[in-house]
Amino acid sequence: MVDPVEAPVPVPPAVQPPVSAALIVYALYALAAAVAVIPPGFHSAPLWSVVGAIGLVIAYVKLGEARGSWVETHLRYLIRTFWWGLVIAVICWLVGWVFAVTIIGIPVAIALWIAAPVWTIYRIIRGYLWFKESKPVPA
Repeated sequence: MVDPVEAPVPVPPAVQPPVSAALIVYALYALAAAVAVIPPGFHSAPLWSVVGAIGLVIAYVKLGEARGSWVETHLRYLIRTFWWGLVIAVICWLVGWVFAVTIIGIPVAIALWIAAPVWTIYRIIRGYLWFKESKPVPA
């Protein structure tokens, strides 16, 4: 008696993390930050633009696909960068408005307005360097 040969069960391909999506978000954030610091567009919320918002949406959409991978840490890092950048920008605006009436407040406000984009650009570059090496973002 001949046993029927069973067809091999197709194995689904290994789920690949959305590496391209994370790279696109890094590129969009870098573009938004660059545009924000080029005069006359210098402002304290470099990612708070259409380009930055598109990057944020992509990061949120692809976060589910990246669960459990090293790319997930990058998408979370980019999402946090966006929201913390916005919080820092609001603080800059509040400090600027409150302290603008005093002589000492003007330099403080200017320093904060310069520090916020520098912090954002630093996070984008640092995250990209980890990303380029396929390393997760340290906790």
